[in-house]
Amino acid sequence: MSTAAEPAERPDPPPAFPTHRGRRTQAAIDMAARTVIARKGILATTIADIAAEAGRSSASFYNYYDSKEAMVRQWALRFRDEITERARSVTEHGLSDRERAYEAAAAQWWTYRNRLAEVVSIYQLAMINDDFARYWADICSTPITFISESVRRAQAQGHCADDDPRLIAEAILAMFYQFCYTQLAGPGEPDDAACIRTLANIYYRAIYGGRGESN
Repeated sequence: MSTAAEPAERPDPPPAFPTHRGRRTQAAIDMAARTVIARKGILATTIADIAAEAGRSSASFYNYYDSKEAMVRQWALRFRDEITERARSVTEHGLSDRERAYEAAAAQWWTYRNRLAEVVSIYQLAMINDDFARYWADICSTPITFISESVRRAQAQGHCADDDPRLIAEAILAMFYQFCYTQLAGPGEPDDAACIRTLANIYYRAIYGGRGESN
């Protein structure tokens, strides 16, 4: 796998901006970047695009980030922490299998809805950059581990006995990501409840289908 070309390193790191104005400017740049990337993808987005969306000069961008890859790298670290936090609701004790399927679907949906630009950026850069490939694998590891363990528990109850737990987990997660992207990157406004319900039903049936309700 090749490494994505990035601009030459700047002689000095971008300065910190602890002031309210500095934080506000960086937030505006981040918001603009998310808007453009959600629409065009990270590979087609230029720093000029981001600056124009933010109503600022391209030079302003470099006050905060060395490159768009550096920006996404910071996003990736925060996104990974958010994935871990959302996973806690899915692993709570006392949930039925149906409820756990719903919580897993909801966690993926809301993460994707709230972080569409981050998901798109990391996924696309993972195709051409080894660092981002590792970030993507790390981000996927939490839901894959959870789903794999769910499949193993289901197999102990007699469900999907001939299936490989990890392959099932990877297939379900890939379906989640593609479905969420299709719904959220399109021109319309998706129905959150309907989308979560659809994902939860597919998740549940893939593991427990044909054997009735499981608790």
